[in-house]
Amino acid sequence: MNRQSITFTKPNDDWLKEMVSNQEYSSKSELVNDLIRQARNQQAQIDWINRKLEKAEKSGFTKMSKAEILIESKLRLNG
Repeated sequence: MNRQSITFTKPNDDWLKEMVSNQEYSSKSELVNDLIRQARNQQAQIDWINRKLEKAEKSGFTKMSKAEILIESKLRLNG
């Protein structure tokens, strides 16, 4: 593993310390790596959805743009 030196704002450092002291994680490094994994996972899901939207848009399945589909989806999800 590569060793890195990073600086956190006080609120972020306090939160990291709290997670470690609550034994949610064994170290700040473990927590930061977990957060990065979650962000990468989320980005992979976003990329997948974007590819599906582009494919649907190009196939003629809909005349709506990605932005219009996203707005309509959000409206349906939020009620």
